Amino acid sequence: MISTAWSLTHDMVATLIGSAVLAPSSHNTQPWVFRVRSSCIDLLADRTRALPVNDPDDRELTISCACALFNLRVAAAHAQLAATRQAPSDPADPDCLATLELAPSTAPDAALAALFDAVAQRRTYRHTFADRPVTASVLNTLAEAATQEGAWFHILESRTQRQQAAELVAEGDEDLWADPAWRRELASWMHPRRRGDGLTLPGLALPVAQAVVCTFDMGYGVAARDIQIADASPVLAVLGTPGDTLMDWIGAGQALQRLLLTATQHGLQASYLNQPVQIVSLRTKLRQVTGRSGFAQLLLRLGHAENALPATPRRPLDKVIEIAG
Repeated sequence: MISTAWSLTHDMVATLIGSAVLAPSSHNTQPWVFRVRSSCIDLLADRTRALPVNDPDDRELTISCACALFNLRVAAAHAQLAATRQAPSDPADPDCLATLELAPSTAPDAALAALFDAVAQRRTYRHTFADRPVTASVLNTLAEAATQEGAWFHILESRTQRQQAAELVAEGDEDLWADPAWRRELASWMHPRRRGDGLTLPGLALPVAQAVVCTFDMGYGVAARDIQIADASPVLAVLGTPGDTLMDWIGAGQALQRLLLTATQHGLQASYLNQPVQIVSLRTKLRQVTGRSGFAQLLLRLGHAENALPATPRRPLDKVIEIAG
């Protein structure tokens, strides 16, 4: 039982949430707020940072928030805290996706605590990976990481499966780039690094890049590039869930982050080719490529990074923390 006499200190809050916000998010939107209540932290979806064109149902927003929730669980275990999760239950508070009740523990989750260093080391690696295979034992470990959070991880092993997935990525590129509203939304999240969020670009290049993205349909060229990237990826895999409810999305985000941190421990990094899961008809086709039942949530590529990358910027903690009461 969680003791009501114990409460989080300011330093604890800063440490825990400082780790939570290192989670990945679509367009680096960082769509989360953490509400602190004595010994509890509520994870809230910040829908002012949603992507209504790219993610009309807030599915990817929810997955991003759940990645932050998993980081929070890891940081709590590292800080010798027991964390009890509560699912969202208050219809009057629809933005609250989860609550963690925290208390000191002499036996925190050791498996979670072991992932702590990987939180700061994880990167989204959008470049070409090194030409090195990933061992079968590591791939099995990654699949087990996803399973622990209720998701499945299907590796596209055959040449046919990989080619079919790459073709779906290309088709998605062409469909998305053909939409002027989608291009405007993408351009709106191109920011200078000092902003602390978004897709960062050098200040001098930013206006030109935004104008080009808003003006020109570059889908064909982007599709050709993404086919090459997919083909050159040592691992191409789909993360999926049994259902497609809010709770499945929360499970997918936690599975994704456990998988990413486990991959980081094994010297791997990842990035995403999510175009097929952002278009309803293509999402069904991607799931069919896997031969699995359920719903495809993400298409990942993994491998060994050629170069070390700096961390993407994050917003100040005072912008994402609310103190209740």
